[in-house]
Amino acid sequence: MDFTKAGVARKLQLEELECLRMEAYENAQIYKEKTRGFHDHHIRRKDFQEGDEVLLYNSRLRFMPGKLRSIWEGAFKVKEIKPYGVVELSDPQSDTTFKVNG
Repeated sequence: MDFTKAGVARKLQLEELECLRMEAYENAQIYKEKTRGFHDHHIRRKDFQEGDEVLLYNSRLRFMPGKLRSIWEGAFKVKEIKPYGVVELSDPQSDTTFKVNG
């Protein structure tokens, strides 16, 4: 058994393995870009104006019992539109304000 030939063969195997890893990494990046583009294409932009009445989605409801409960809460008024999609809502019944992601 010649150790130099075995060493060269092993180096070639490691190089081929590294090439396969890089190719898999690049394919994963391409897949992620295509998936992100598909997802972003199907998102509908919601433009709110001050004074609009909106419903608030309750994302924590799935942990609570009661399948007939509504996942949408009250009618809130849009008080102010902030940058980066932040919307400040006010509750007309209690006059409290809070910020949500628009």
